[in-house]
Amino acid sequence: KKKAGSEPLFVKSKVREYIKGKDCNTASAVLDGDALNNIIIEMLDKAIARAKGNKRKTVQERDI
Repeated sequence: KKKAGSEPLFVKSKVREYIKGKDCNTASAVLDGDALNNIIIEMLDKAIARAKGNKRKTVQERDI
């Protein structure tokens, strides 16, 4: 389930810094929009489902 408009699960300044380190600029929509956050949420939801499918409550690196 997507949670558009929810609080970002990433540090905006770190994302901007990473992109700048690759000699690119960051459009404000990347940091203020829902697309990046939704990708992170989707990835985490899949990892959670995998952990639960394996009868674990702990999400591990291998789940991601």
